[in-house]
Amino acid sequence: MRGVICAGPPTSGKTTVLKHVIRKLLKEGFKLAYLKVDVQYADEDGLFKAEFGIPVKKVYSGELCPDHCNVMVLGDAVEWAEEEQADFLIVETAGLCFRCSPYIEGALGIVVLEATSGMNLPRKIGPMLSLADLAVVTKIDLVSQAEREVFRARILETSPGMNVVETNALYGIGVDRILKSIKASPELKHPMYLKGNPPVGTCTICVGKKEIGWRQHFGVLRPLEGDMFYRGE
Repeated sequence: MRGVICAGPPTSGKTTVLKHVIRKLLKEGFKLAYLKVDVQYADEDGLFKAEFGIPVKKVYSGELCPDHCNVMVLGDAVEWAEEEQADFLIVETAGLCFRCSPYIEGALGIVVLEATSGMNLPRKIGPMLSLADLAVVTKIDLVSQAEREVFRARILETSPGMNVVETNALYGIGVDRILKSIKASPELKHPMYLKGNPPVGTCTICVGKKEIGWRQHFGVLRPLEGDMFYRGE
């Protein structure tokens, strides 16, 4: 079985892109399973189940960071998809934490970016872009040719050598190139590992300490003026 992890900022067009991808994969006879990870609301699983009749699951991360939640549940999700005899497990993440990266080694990482989100977006989203295997740019019909070229250049500036696909996801234009990358992806192998390094450690804020100011915390700290340092056991 092969894995596809689709990330990107909210409203970038992830679900619309995946609809076209799933429709084409099913037409070619592949069996699919779909997992949606979100924070507090999502209905994509129901839509995909109704339209395509594929096995679906949904996980709400709640108070847990959605990308951390993705890491926690992905092992079980792979086992579930294998039990469903799926050829591909397609995971759609919440896409809220730009410092984290939801991608794993051996799975195809797709980041979906909308061309209307501003020329500097590729410079802002860090590992979500730089650790992806494929960047899909949506809503290209809503910007000028010059803006498209600058946006593409900013992607390649952040991640040299990135495979960039420009698409009008509403009509499925450019989806065949995405499909080609998906079908060429390798089989998942165990044990599975995150691609790249996660953010620095668990901090006291993550575990519920609410006081403001670095002097009130321990672990990896950072003042306004100065570098990060560690304090505590």
